[in-house]
Amino acid sequence: MFVDSHAHLDSPDFEPDLGDVLERATEAGLTTILTIGCVRESMHSICVFMQLLEDHKGVYGGIGVHPHDARFYQDELGEEIQPLMEHPNILGWGEIGLDFHYENSPRAQQIESFRQQLRRARLANKPVIIHSREAEEETCQILEEEFSEGPGGVLHCFTAGLKIAERCLRLGFHISFSGILTFDKVDELREVARRVPLDRLLIETDSPYLAPVPFRGKRNEPAFVVKVAEMLAQVRGKSTEEIAAITKANFERLFFKL
Repeated sequence: MFVDSHAHLDSPDFEPDLGDVLERATEAGLTTILTIGCVRESMHSICVFMQLLEDHKGVYGGIGVHPHDARFYQDELGEEIQPLMEHPNILGWGEIGLDFHYENSPRAQQIESFRQQLRRARLANKPVIIHSREAEEETCQILEEEFSEGPGGVLHCFTAGLKIAERCLRLGFHISFSGILTFDKVDELREVARRVPLDRLLIETDSPYLAPVPFRGKRNEPAFVVKVAEMLAQVRGKSTEEIAAITKANFERLFFKL
């Protein structure tokens, strides 16, 4: 019943044993994984990424230019990404957004890349997968300006406060919680998770990063999304099975329009 709404299966960390990783995910009860293809200087790596989607049942993709790579974004690159939005295995545009923590790309270029990709996603009528780190106010403002009429999306790996969550919820977005929800000293985040409407909740791993307790410090993988569901169930006073069903239904409504 579980869905991992955000992973990076094309990461080199998974090259030695991707088959085993996916087998463990199935054994853990996962039916669907959304893996993210990050376009950098060119579309070259996306050919391999698309083959990954073809080869593995239940694995779908999102494609976009990550804010770390915004310095490479050109309109021509957006034009190359756009037709892939019609592929049945591509469910969303992203991850895109702003990262003012690392600033691997200048802020001005991040903002321009973000705006341009939101416009293209709106034209394609595709949900967006949003990355925002230490740029929450700017992210909300741009979403309000560029995507208030869009088909919604998800704030992935959410760590911001309730006010930011509420602004995004008003725009029709979903809020996705990762293994961070299981960490110590995240009471404020768990309070946000308690207050987000049930029909807007998603869970994810962001694997191979951010492994939940008790795997913290190890390579994360989609099977561990069960630990996120268990913590969210505890926070919401529901069973893990209920959270699995709720987040699966939310994912399917957002990305499959069911």
